[in-house]
Amino acid sequence: MQSRSYPEILADRKQLGPYPMEKLKYVDQPTTKITDNIERIDEREHGFGQAYLGKLGPFVEKEIARFCEKYPISSAMWEMPPQFKLIADGEVAPNKAPIPQDPELLSRHIKSLGYFLRADIVGICRLPQWAVYSYNLKGNPVECNQKFAIVIVIDQDYETMKGSRGDDWISSSQSFLSYNTSAFIACTMAAYIRRLGYSARAHFEGATKGAYQVVVTPLLLLAGIGEICRAGIVLNPFLGTRFKASVVTTDLPLETDKPVDFGLQEFCQKCMKCAHECPAKAIPFGDKVMYNGYEVWRFDTERCTKYRITNQNGSACGRCIKVCPWNKPEGWTHNIVRWMVKHAPFLDKLIVKMDDIWGYGKQNIRYKWWFDLEDVDGVLQIPGKSQH
Repeated sequence: MQSRSYPEILADRKQLGPYPMEKLKYVDQPTTKITDNIERIDEREHGFGQAYLGKLGPFVEKEIARFCEKYPISSAMWEMPPQFKLIADGEVAPNKAPIPQDPELLSRHIKSLGYFLRADIVGICRLPQWAVYSYNLKGNPVECNQKFAIVIVIDQDYETMKGSRGDDWISSSQSFLSYNTSAFIACTMAAYIRRLGYSARAHFEGATKGAYQVVVTPLLLLAGIGEICRAGIVLNPFLGTRFKASVVTTDLPLETDKPVDFGLQEFCQKCMKCAHECPAKAIPFGDKVMYNGYEVWRFDTERCTKYRITNQNGSACGRCIKVCPWNKPEGWTHNIVRWMVKHAPFLDKLIVKMDDIWGYGKQNIRYKWWFDLEDVDGVLQIPGKSQH
């Protein structure tokens, strides 16, 4: 085989991952308004931070202690993140590797590494300081001054979601699947970049405290993974919100992606399916508002957190993910609908109605492969037979 130069191999614009992200419309500014007046967030202020600190009441404090262990699959998965934390950061090689310095080429190289490690989507953006936590859960100041953020997205598994209600016993395991897989990829990628002679740190969910130094949602937005949706999180046109993400921050010179626009803002304004179906009544029906310098549908974090932690009929919750019309597999029929949302927004309400008629968002018991079990004081029981 004739050898080829680096640019011939890596400077191609062909699709890298399993989803055609390259075909989306990229824009200079996100479809969500962002001002210069954003204040950094204290990690202790978010929902689970409040729960860990006992700020959401005694029952939540009691249930958070067994949140990860109440279902045996999620409990088994939760043993891994503390090990990942040991390799999230480390020493940088004293000498830089003899590799090209072209940011475009390096970006495609790093994305290809992510896909080699089984990422579903990889995006890159600059790291704004307002996306870095001010203090962590332990109350320690956070410093993260690297220039770039590599965002790694992992699907929570469409077929499992088909077999679930969205807030039943498999829900937390779907989250942990994505958290653990993205953590493995982030730690591997960060270690590799450090071996190249550049600083890099992995940020991921797990190890209870201190694994994240950055706020993931704005980085997903800036890295072109998706748009902000009514549920207050980033929605991808191919996965919906059926994913979790980790981040690698680094000084490796990279070319950044742009935000995307696939018509979601107008669609979410009309749809409201997640708001109707939210068991915690945490998702708003109204318009977007300005909050801390950016525009968002402001959902009730406390209601959401309390329900996920204290859910007595399951483990955690992903009901909004389950019922969202964007929670679909890749395929030509769904690709036509994606095109219609972008180019024929007057059909949005019809699309939502047809989503209901076709039965999307409902549990399909044929796909339920897991057992409903609950750990009560170290003993697995059939849910509903325990007293707590």
